[in-house]
Amino acid sequence: MMTIPEILSRMIAFPGNTVHDIEHLLKVWGYARTIGALEGLDAHTQRVLEIAAIVHDIACPALRERTGACNGKLQEQEGAPMAAAFLKDVGLPPADIDRVCFLVGHHHTFAGVDGIDWQILLEADYLVNASESGYSKENIRHFAESLCRTASGRSLFRAIYHV
Repeated sequence: MMTIPEILSRMIAFPGNTVHDIEHLLKVWGYARTIGALEGLDAHTQRVLEIAAIVHDIACPALRERTGACNGKLQEQEGAPMAAAFLKDVGLPPADIDRVCFLVGHHHTFAGVDGIDWQILLEADYLVNASESGYSKENIRHFAESLCRTASGRSLFRAIYHV
């Protein structure tokens, strides 16, 4: 079974990735790893979360080439099958690949969150997107107060964005 660093290295080398893509996935992975550890996730859930964070935007290079942008809903639709293909030979059990692909296919969906791994991926990605996309203070505050569910995520939002 590939280790997290091996999967990370493989994703960094994924065709079409830009410096921005690589830095984004590293930041999302770092926040997901941190929030998961602070929330006390078991090792299995932590691993699935971290792999999902690493591959969550796998569709972006292809979408940019085809459409010129990385629309969130298209990322979800196209990213899940791409993640499945990417992970087919890393030694993960099929149920773990299914969960990672589910998370990739829902990392911009805030309704129906069914697990702590999904919640943390949303929070980690939003922490990074807020800065990269220049979200307003009101938008960030709304997310932190209304959609952020983990104590660790809320703490990071307060520390980083002062909301």
